[in-house]
Amino acid sequence: MVPATRDASLMPALVMTGTGLSLYVADQVTKAIVVATVPFGARYDVIGDLAQLWHVRNDGAAFSILPGATWLFVPVTVAAIGMVLYFHRTLRGRGAWIQVILGAILAGALGNLTDRLRLGYVVDFVSLGFDEVRFPTFNVADSAVVLGIGALVAYLTFIEPNASREPAR
Repeated sequence: MVPATRDASLMPALVMTGTGLSLYVADQVTKAIVVATVPFGARYDVIGDLAQLWHVRNDGAAFSILPGATWLFVPVTVAAIGMVLYFHRTLRGRGAWIQVILGAILAGALGNLTDRLRLGYVVDFVSLGFDEVRFPTFNVADSAVVLGIGALVAYLTFIEPNASREPAR
């Protein structure tokens, strides 16, 4: 029998890992479906012209900047994963939501790293916009990283400072 305190100490890791694994699988499965069913370069309207399924390859960073710099993205991604693990350890006792956020960032980083190492580029397929005015095409991993980092910044800016001001009980 594992003592209750040990169960509680495992919970943050389980929450982060469960979230990360779920989103990583969703990312890899959606990319595989797009590669198998949508010809490269093809676009299909999903919600009129507003949302399209568009199979593209991104060999650059976010928004396709620095094309072909895979040599740079691998170490940067490894460093980002290290930062997620650092935040995981330092924010362990802050509740499950922070671990969900970290799991999302971890999944996104690993999802795109998997593509870069396996394919040499990242598969993107969600395109939002009107006519030729479009937001850069993205995928589940990109969404997980962007939303996760936004939520982490909001947490560290608005929630964490308030938690440190609460009187000790």
